[in-house]
Amino acid sequence: MPDSYIIEVDSQTAGIVVRSSGGYCFFASSPRFNRLEGQLFRNAREAERAARKLANGDVKEAA
Repeated sequence: MPDSYIIEVDSQTAGIVVRSSGGYCFFASSPRFNRLEGQLFRNAREAERAARKLANGDVKEAA
């Protein structure tokens, strides 16, 4: 299983997630996704869902 994944939303790179001891840590590559910076997710798919929700304006659900 890879240690990092690129997270894309609507053909834009939102950031990357890197495996750590507690899950996957999000690093934003666009200011649009800074709200997710440093958040820990159970897996890359969960991080992608949060980025999609944030991009769609669902700020409460993304956090």
